[in-house]
Formats: sequence, structure tokens, C-alpha cells
Amino acid sequence: MNHRKLSAGETAGTYRITAPVTEAELLSIAQAFARRRLARGRKISQPALAFKYLQVLLQDYEHEVFSVVFLDSQHRVICFEELFRGTIDAASVYPREVVKCALEHNAAAVILVHNHPSGDPEPSAADRRITARLQEILGLVEIRVIDHIVVGSEGCESFAERGWL
Repeated sequence: MNHRKLSAGETAGTYRITAPVTEAELLSIAQAFARRRLARGRKISQPALAFKYLQVLLQDYEHEVFSVVFLDSQHRVICFEELFRGTIDAASVYPREVVKCALEHNAAAVILVHNHPSGDPEPSAADRRITARLQEILGLVEIRVIDHIVVGSEGCESFAERGWL
């Protein structure tokens, strides 16, 4: 990201673009801000904001990417990691690897996240099955799955908001 093309705005949290930028540069800037919002120590207190950050990071992939936001006991971000990459309509998710990463990060909770390259964030039956499996396995080591978010260019869908968790 080229920080020289941005300057702080008059209101906190606003910025002015000081030089012409390309669409790719704008996307890069947005992704950098989204990563910053999912940085270590940030508390996820408003799920809707987390959805926006995750959508910026994942919506433009041409293949499925399964990611996890690892959280501490206060739901502060430990880290955000892309764990598995797949094809245009599927990604193989290995529960053992998810548990291994969660334990390595000493996570108390996780938010599962993956994208649908089609743009439609509607969860599939396979999405529901892997979520139930991960919830069961992570529960054995006392790690809570607090949400599974499916990201598409048309928006995000939350398993928690649907009452599926």
C-alpha cells in the first residue's frame, strides 16, 4: 500500500486521497485496513463490522478459501489465518489441522470463515456439515465455535445469526 497517497482527514478515522490511485491500489488500501481491524488484540464486539472486513479480504478470490479468526477468552483477535485453498466451488477442510492451529495459538474461541466465489453467500449443506464437525471436535478441547461466516460479493451469511450454532 502506498501510504504517501493518503493523509488523515479532519475527522478521526477518515482519510483523504492526495494523488490519483488505481482500482488495484484502492482494493489494496481497503484490504490493509481490513487486516488492521482483524489484528492481534482487537476485540470483535460488532459482528457486522467483522463481516465487512472479512468480505473485503475474501470476496475477490476466484477459488474457495477457508480461514479462521482465532480469539482469546475475551473474544480479542489472536490472529486471522487462511488455512485451506480449494477450487471454484469447494475447499477441503481438515479438522485435525484446524484443531492443531487453534491449540498452537492458545485460542479459546474461533470464527470460521470461507468465501463463495460465485458471489452467493448462501451456506450449502456441506458448509453445515463441516461446521457441525468442527464444532464437535473443537468442543472436545474446549474451544468454542462462535460463528461461521460465508462471504460472497453479494454479502455475508452468519451461522450464529441464523441460530445454527
